[in-house]
Amino acid sequence: MYQYPILNQDIKYKSTLITIKREDLIHPFISGNKFRKLKYNIEEAKATNANALLTYGGAYSNHIAAVAYAGKAYGIDTIGVIRGEELGLKEDLNPTLRFAKEHGMHLEFVSREDYRKKTEVDFVDRLRQNFGGFYLLPEGGTNALAVKGCEEILQPKDENYNYICCAVGTGGTIAGLINASKASQEVLGFPALKGDFLQQDIRKFANQENWKLITDYHFGGYGKIKPELIAFVNRFKADYNIPLDPIYTGKMLFGIFDLIDKGFFPKDTKILAIHTGGLQGIAGANEILQRKKMPLIDI
Repeated sequence: MYQYPILNQDIKYKSTLITIKREDLIHPFISGNKFRKLKYNIEEAKATNANALLTYGGAYSNHIAAVAYAGKAYGIDTIGVIRGEELGLKEDLNPTLRFAKEHGMHLEFVSREDYRKKTEVDFVDRLRQNFGGFYLLPEGGTNALAVKGCEEILQPKDENYNYICCAVGTGGTIAGLINASKASQEVLGFPALKGDFLQQDIRKFANQENWKLITDYHFGGYGKIKPELIAFVNRFKADYNIPLDPIYTGKMLFGIFDLIDKGFFPKDTKILAIHTGGLQGIAGANEILQRKKMPLIDI
């Protein structure tokens, strides 16, 4: 899989220097951690002669969009099992699902009740009866090969940072960062979801203890957006010319800035913040914000 050069971009907030690792620039459509997670999984799918990649996701999933594009680009069919059977009855798909369909993904809409069974053997067996010998990618793309890809985010030049920060969805990206970090570094994860269940998921793959989750910046849970977050994301883009998505990276940077305000980081701290992409989701988020008559995210 081809990747574009990665840019480390320095910004300053108060007296703290933060380096943004622009993983969002890694590829125009398979950006950030999605590129990292898919890299070795696509190699494995091809090596095992799978007839398709099958994965799961919600209506605005970055993972669904990335898998669809990667499948078309690298010559393998894709199937997306989408949470919410009512979505398949709508005349117009949202921007994420429309993008996935336009890039060849077959969309299989299931009820939320069935979706909760997605890891059960009987559910997967029924999918195999319908779609044959596919290569199964879990929701969000996190598995051992995805973590291996995410370990490649950190480079030798990143060893001088005291803190490595990233947004957390399913835990695969932060696990890769933990494994690739130095023991002297602290890895901070900013979950986009409510709940403490991620600790266990991360420990399945992480091989060090130099990390913790900062759980105060989910803004109500996955996909929840509040006016103060919108204002921050838009101001950040205006000040630094770096776009942020409001689901993951926007929440992380909001948290980092707030922690700086509160004196969380010691003086002369060097922070490396991973921009994990997700910018395709802004269009869908804006559709929702517009219906709620809320301010929009600048694109």
